[in-house]
Amino acid sequence: MTKEEKIEAIKQRARKNFTLGYNCAECVTEAVLSEMDTGLPPEVKKMATGFGGGVGLFGDTCGAIAGAVIAVGAVHGRSALPEGEGKEAVKKSANQLYGKPGLYRLFNQIPNKFKDKYGFTLCRDLTSKWQESWLCRDHAFHCREIITDAAAIAAELIMTDRDEAASRPFGSNVENLKDPEADQSNKVT
Repeated sequence: MTKEEKIEAIKQRARKNFTLGYNCAECVTEAVLSEMDTGLPPEVKKMATGFGGGVGLFGDTCGAIAGAVIAVGAVHGRSALPEGEGKEAVKKSANQLYGKPGLYRLFNQIPNKFKDKYGFTLCRDLTSKWQESWLCRDHAFHCREIITDAAAIAAELIMTDRDEAASRPFGSNVENLKDPEADQSNKVT
C-alpha cells in the first residue's frame, strides 16, 4: 500500500468510526492504531475517550486534534528520557523537545494545520453554530469532516520520516519560537 493509500485508509476509517458512535478523539486514535503498526495494544485507544467535545464536552481543544496528538505520539512520542544524569540529561531532554529535529516541532504542526484550515482549535469555537442544537445533522457532518482532516494530518506526520517532520519550522506557539533561533538546547524542562 502506498503512503497516499494508507493515509486515505486512515481518513476513511476515522470517518466511518464517527458513524459507529466513537467520539471525535476516539475516531482518529482508533483509525491510526488499527491501520498502523504502533506496537501498542488496541486498548490504548481508551485514553482518547475523555478528550471528546474538547475534554468531556468542556469545549477546549477539539477532540479530533487531541486524537491526532495521541496517534502521532503512539508512533513518534518518547518512550523514555535520554540517558544520563544531572544537567547533561536535562539538556539532552530539552534538545529532544526543542531541537532540530525536535518533537515539539512535530506536534506543533497539528494545531497549526488545523487552525490554518478552520480558523480555530477550540471545540466551542468550531461548533458555536450548534450550541443550541448539539446533536443535529449539520453539526455531525461538520465534525465528521474535522475528524477526517485530523486523521489525515496525523497519518501524514506518522508516515513522514520523523526527523524530517520534526525539523520543520515552528508554527504559532506559546514561546513565540521562530526559526532558526528556536534552538532551546539550554532550556530546562
